[in-house]
Amino acid sequence: MSLDRPVSPDPYPLLPAAATFGVTSTDVTDGQPLKDDQVYALGNTSPQLSWEPGPEGTQSYVVTCFDPDAPIPSGFWHWVVVDIPADVTSLDTGAGASDATLPGGAFHVRNDFGTPDYAGAAPPEGDQVHRYFYVVHAVKEAELGVDSSATPAVVGFNLAFKTLGRAIVTGTYQH
Repeated sequence: MSLDRPVSPDPYPLLPAAATFGVTSTDVTDGQPLKDDQVYALGNTSPQLSWEPGPEGTQSYVVTCFDPDAPIPSGFWHWVVVDIPADVTSLDTGAGASDATLPGGAFHVRNDFGTPDYAGAAPPEGDQVHRYFYVVHAVKEAELGVDSSATPAVVGFNLAFKTLGRAIVTGTYQH
């Protein structure tokens, strides 16, 4: 079986427009290959992220990592953190290990591996380069309105109506 296929579009310009703000990382360099630490089979550690305060009215943040290049129509969710307090503007390396390592009342939603934590890059052997979009979503409500049993798709649906801004840094990985 061949996995040859067109490159998936960047999904974020296809969403409702939102303000932009800055995000940086000591672990992810935009457009460059991920460090081994962020790869599932090697380090499986969530990256450090720091972001500028979101637009006026931001009451919380959601952080996600999405791979649109997975060989399935829905892409693959690697990390979903919900209800990060508005006064938090960074996550340390490894914050995705569990809910206990997250700030305030923030919590994980199951990733597409089915676990409530960070799951690093894991594209199929020999597949095209995969992009990993680490996105900080500035949310206009203190709570997104989901609980930890929600799917990433339900989080994304809620974000479509509650996002004020997005900050994105993208890493890549290929076996």
